[in-house]
Formats: sequence, C-alpha cells, structure tokens
Amino acid sequence: MDKTTTIAKIAQEPEDRLLLARVWDKYEQTERKSIPSATVFLSPREQQLAQTLLNAAGVRSGYVFDGGYGEAERKILIFLPDWAEEPTGEELVFLRAAFHGADSSLTHRDLLGSLMGLGVTRERVGDILVSDHSADIVASPSLREFFLREWDQAGRVKLTVTEIPRDQLQVPQAQVKTIRDTVSSLRLDAVVSSAFSMSRGRAAELIAAGKVNLDHIPCLKADKPVVEGAVITARGFGKARLAQVGGLTKKGRIGITVERYV
Repeated sequence: MDKTTTIAKIAQEPEDRLLLARVWDKYEQTERKSIPSATVFLSPREQQLAQTLLNAAGVRSGYVFDGGYGEAERKILIFLPDWAEEPTGEELVFLRAAFHGADSSLTHRDLLGSLMGLGVTRERVGDILVSDHSADIVASPSLREFFLREWDQAGRVKLTVTEIPRDQLQVPQAQVKTIRDTVSSLRLDAVVSSAFSMSRGRAAELIAAGKVNLDHIPCLKADKPVVEGAVITARGFGKARLAQVGGLTKKGRIGITVERYV
C-alpha cells in the first residue's frame, strides 16, 4: 500500500490528509537527510492519527512524542536519524508569564485568546499550565523572542515573561473524581455508563451519535473493548480515564476504577 492510499484510509476528515502528509514528509526528511525533524504541536487526536500512520507504515522506532512533561496533552512528533539516540532538547522552549496588577487572575482561555489575538497560531503553542499568579507555556523555539519581547499583556493584566528550564515547569495537579464500580464487560457503552453515571442505553445513544471519543478518536462501536489506561470523552459530559481493571466478582462482573476529570 503506497503513502497516498495509506493516508486516505486513515484520514477521517479532509484536513486529516494534509496533517498526515506533513507528518510523513517530516519522516522522509529525516530518512533522506539524516537529520532530526519535528512536526508542529499535535492535539491528542492528531497524535493518535500520526501513530496509526506510523504503525501502518511499519515505523517502529526512531521517533518520540514530546510535550515538555509526561502528561502533556499537546505534543510535537520528533523523528530521529540513526545516529541520534534522543532529541537534542532544543525542539521546545519553556516560558513563564507572571501576572501583575490588583486583578491578576487569568484563565487558560484568557491567555490563549491573547496569543491568538497577536497572530500566534495554535499549532506553535503546546500546553498552557495556569497557576495562581503565573502560567508556564510550552512553545516552538521560533516564538522565544516574541514571548520575551512582545507579550507583555493579556487583556488588562500585565505580564512579565521569562524563559525557564524544562525541569522548572509547574504542572497543576489534575482534579479527578475516583469512581469504583463493576461492569458486565469492558465494552465501551458499559464503561461510559459507569464513568458518566448514565444508563447503558443512553451511553449507546451517545456513541451511535458520534459524541464519544476513545483515546481521542471518535468511536461509533458500542461493543469496542476498552483497555486499562484508555481515555474516554463524551461530548457534554467531560473526560474520564479507565485507571484500573480488577478481577471478577463472585457474580462474574469486572471491577474497574475510573478517574473522571472535574
């Protein structure tokens, strides 16, 4: 199967073809020139599509996804030549925007909106990690000077931006509700029902309507098996992770632990 056919088979939306073609171009660039190359920041869904492409092409090594920290949502995909064992560390830049003023409370939306208003495209910015009086941003190195020299305000709030090393990123603790339950099987509809406190019939309706993503990819199959560690999102209900799959109860049901993000 050639590249074009493979991409067409994997793509779910028209724009997916362009994304996957760009990913493949980066891979070929590394193979042809024997130099590292990296994509723009990819959303979790785009990462899954890229991984599917690499699997289909038989590419098993020589690349890494990196978003600056282990649990990063947005990541770049770095291809490595044979002589490189790991990325150079120069593929990402890390910055901290400190808030100033009496009313110095900013949200993720405030900060992202400010950047978009200044013409920064989303694909050049990774995760924005908001704390009480500052926010840490993972970004493309090409934005370093812009952040340091030009980004001094978000709305009416003054900002002071400095560069920080990777190991000083402040990652807020995710707020989750732990749910322990039992299910008759690890079908998607059963796990969705447990994770979001709804009937199994309602869960099946959401899945059939295309409103449920499994590991960031839309899934229309209610009987799709869900594995430990899988992330499920249901439109209008939020996001959850199947944190643990336990053993069978006396009645033959499967014990599960779900972490629902709140």
